[in-house]
Amino acid sequence: MQATQYLSFMNQIDTINKASEHVSGLLQGRKPVAGIVLGSGLGKLADLIEDPIAIPYTDIPGFPPSTAIGHKGNFIVGNLAGKCVIAMQGRIHYYEGYGIDKVVLPIRVMIKLGIRNLFVSNAAGGTNFDFRIGDLMIITDQINLIPSPLVGPNIDEFGPRFPDMTRPYDPSLIRLGVEVAAKLDIPVRKGVYLAVTGPAYESPAEYRFFRMAGADAVGMSTAPEVIVARHAGIPVFGMSVITDVATATDAEGYITDGHEIVAIADKAAEKMSKIFLEVLRQI
Repeated sequence: MQATQYLSFMNQIDTINKASEHVSGLLQGRKPVAGIVLGSGLGKLADLIEDPIAIPYTDIPGFPPSTAIGHKGNFIVGNLAGKCVIAMQGRIHYYEGYGIDKVVLPIRVMIKLGIRNLFVSNAAGGTNFDFRIGDLMIITDQINLIPSPLVGPNIDEFGPRFPDMTRPYDPSLIRLGVEVAAKLDIPVRKGVYLAVTGPAYESPAEYRFFRMAGADAVGMSTAPEVIVARHAGIPVFGMSVITDVATATDAEGYITDGHEIVAIADKAAEKMSKIFLEVLRQI
């Protein structure tokens, strides 16, 4: 390992440790068993957390601020569905200009704190012609076109050099999610999520390309977080809110609007929150 590469590697480990120690010191002895990543417009689930401790990202050593629309940028720790959880009220995106190590830093901190399951959510564009705006999709697999967070020296403390990604989203949690949604009478889709860097929204030709590649929905997050969780052997449950659809982009005059996407995700937040709560309750 070259000297500069070694120094960068050690700095990354030091950042993870310092951030984890800082957050742990604020938890008053609490031990989160589940981590939750709340994406665009979906931060309201954090409002349901009881006896919350709010920790702004800007207060945590080494953490970058979250600048995306609809992302408040806090860790919220407290009780949800009878369990201690740590929720990300907004995530860090690669398109914000941060290195991929910073993008996944919150996930690695949650892993260091002892989470045993990770729940992820996002707003996504539907490439599947059957999808409609406002649909909820349980993620069954992913295609990652964002740089991998595992490039570089392996952090052996978290997992192996070549982690298995055969089942990035846990099959038992997928089944439970489908069962819970049916009992709650909430329609859900299932499908493959494709992650791109952004921040430009997809062109009609890109939507067609992604659909041919096997994607049902596309967004600008999530996949690197899932890779890091699976590297550490953490089971993952994920859902997308379909906030725009590929079929609309062919219409002359159509414009993808970021604020409208957040508003659509916000409307779907209650339904997704109910599913997350019940799955969390049953694990």
